[in-house]
Amino acid sequence: MTEKKNRNKKQSKAKTSSKVSKGNFGYFRSEKRRRLIITAILFAVPLFIFFTSWFYFKTRMTVWTVVTVVGCLPACKSMVNLIMILKCRPMDAGLYQKIHEHQGSLDMAYELYMTFYEKSAYIDAAAVCGNTVVAYSSDPKIDASFMETNSQKIIRKNGYKVTVKIFTDLRPFLERLDSMNDHRESLEEGIKFTPDEKYPDLSRNELIRQTILALCL
Repeated sequence: MTEKKNRNKKQSKAKTSSKVSKGNFGYFRSEKRRRLIITAILFAVPLFIFFTSWFYFKTRMTVWTVVTVVGCLPACKSMVNLIMILKCRPMDAGLYQKIHEHQGSLDMAYELYMTFYEKSAYIDAAAVCGNTVVAYSSDPKIDASFMETNSQKIIRKNGYKVTVKIFTDLRPFLERLDSMNDHRESLEEGIKFTPDEKYPDLSRNELIRQTILALCL
């Protein structure tokens, strides 16, 4: 009951907030707008200083030109982040609806672009229950075995002995979600959990979800 109340509170906060947090449907669209605005502002401020000083002093050879160059460094970094997020495609609304109908009481994340040094891939949805993590990807270029192995390795390094399975077919993924909902108590039975001091309000499943999100843009 407590987990359901917490989940309802988070959903209500998400509805009232204009910003969509990572792991929720609509994140990429929201994040693209946010990063675009931030990048534009970061470029606008130093450029305004540059052109204003040039107009005032009638020359570019002033200390304000140096300030402009230094001021553009954060803007360039923000531009790189913007380019990376622009490459991520938003999740299809119809696909989200299909998956959401099978979510039940599972802790899930949507619209994930998981990155490692060697490879990266788009993952539409991931569900966590006990020591089981399942995900679905519509990315035709995904190396599912690689992503499973490396994400599982990192999650286990964080103290959670999970098994990660990534489906590339939707139907078996939805069937697995239904099965996880039906057997949730048995999947979570016997797992010892000590709340994290940094995140005392998060359950074990939610902490695993947060670890997965940390692997994504």
